Amino acid sequence: MSKVELIDGVKNLIPADENSLNGYTLVDVRRDEEYTGELGHVEGATLATLGLELEEFLETAPKNAKYLFICRSGMRSTQACLLAESKGFSDVTNLKGGMIYWNEQSLKTEK
Repeated sequence: MSKVELIDGVKNLIPADENSLNGYTLVDVRRDEEYTGELGHVEGATLATLGLELEEFLETAPKNAKYLFICRSGMRSTQACLLAESKGFSDVTNLKGGMIYWNEQSLKTEK
């Protein structure tokens, strides 16, 4: 069973399986070569690299949706959560451990 815990003021999802992501809009904030690289990405995730690309994504994204930010280890996606919150997004969550944790759990990826 997945769970959500608060770490330094940011919600973190610890997924139990792929169904843990139901209801979230998935945003992967890694670089393109990481998204298609060795760790792959979560099916259905939109790539919006942390920086200008994510800033532009947040300008047009609905603020009332439920977002899960994903990166390699959870560090950049935590920054993405804080950025989104600063721009008025109310329901943002970090994928704890990022794609490293996702792969360690043998959960499904795309490349």
